[in-house]
Amino acid sequence: SAASFPTWRRPIGGEKRPQFGTRFLTDPRQVFQHNAWDNVEWTEEQETAAKKKVLENNQPLPQEKQDEYDTRANEYWNDFYTVHENRFFKDRHWLFTEFPELAPQFSLKQESHLEESEAASTGDQEQSQEVEPISLSDGNFPGSTATYRILEVGCGVGNTVFPILKTNNDPGLFVYCCDFSNTAVELVKTNPEYDPGRCFAFVHDLSDVEANYPIPDGSLDVLVLIFVLSALHPNKMQGSISRLARLLKPGGVMLLRDYGRYDMAQLRFKKGRCLSENFYVRGDGTRVYFFTQDELHELFTAAGLEKVQNLVDRRLQVNRGKQLTMYRVWIQCKYRKPESTG
Repeated sequence: SAASFPTWRRPIGGEKRPQFGTRFLTDPRQVFQHNAWDNVEWTEEQETAAKKKVLENNQPLPQEKQDEYDTRANEYWNDFYTVHENRFFKDRHWLFTEFPELAPQFSLKQESHLEESEAASTGDQEQSQEVEPISLSDGNFPGSTATYRILEVGCGVGNTVFPILKTNNDPGLFVYCCDFSNTAVELVKTNPEYDPGRCFAFVHDLSDVEANYPIPDGSLDVLVLIFVLSALHPNKMQGSISRLARLLKPGGVMLLRDYGRYDMAQLRFKKGRCLSENFYVRGDGTRVYFFTQDELHELFTAAGLEKVQNLVDRRLQVNRGKQLTMYRVWIQCKYRKPESTG
């Protein structure tokens, strides 16, 4: 039977569930038959217990300690990538299922649509061949001749960028990727799969809204934020999203997947790790925020974007060896820049 969404996890606007998977747990006795179950309903008891646990840990650290984690954020992320290099966050099999905007058939479709509209807008065939590049100082920037541009912010060591380049062989595609950590960006650039003809990696602090991007405003088809916005101080989130929105073309989309409120990772934080409400510091000094759908909706709409999708993915992961169950909560969003009017 069709699942009825409790109010705390109903998709905003009532749109259909995306393809978060098809393995549903119908018999609780079968829980240890598989490693994970999709779209798991929470009981009221579970929800109440989660809220209680978060409230218990809601004693923020002293302000000077919070400031220290803020000013040393770059150092902590560099240390993280130095230690782990590329041995983490490997699982990206969901990427093209959830975000077809990154797949080749999507960008090729966009490209042919672009060519049709260009040819229709001018009778002069010669002129339609020469698409005027967007000017950035001298009008020349990496990927300036591309017909489909993707930027991943917070790219880490390239676990999203490289699958895109490998899967999407559209000749008009150009992928930009940036990270706060110069260690991470160096790991991307030294990866044998890095192709400077199709990709441009650069160091960038997302929270610094005054810093320039190496691409002009209004030039991107897709912006990707995967588990990155949650690493920012909550006060800096709105400015960062509004700045990114300017980079999108009219009709361009921002794709996000990030931690949801009451995710297992939030419930596991011990006392003394809370920086502010729903914002924590890990043992390695890196920080993480846990969102609600409404918070993200407000951030995107305040940046002038329109909702395409805003959904919660509740997944039950199972450690069959230890007979443990772990409840994950992620939020997935797609917001579009309105087509220019007139």
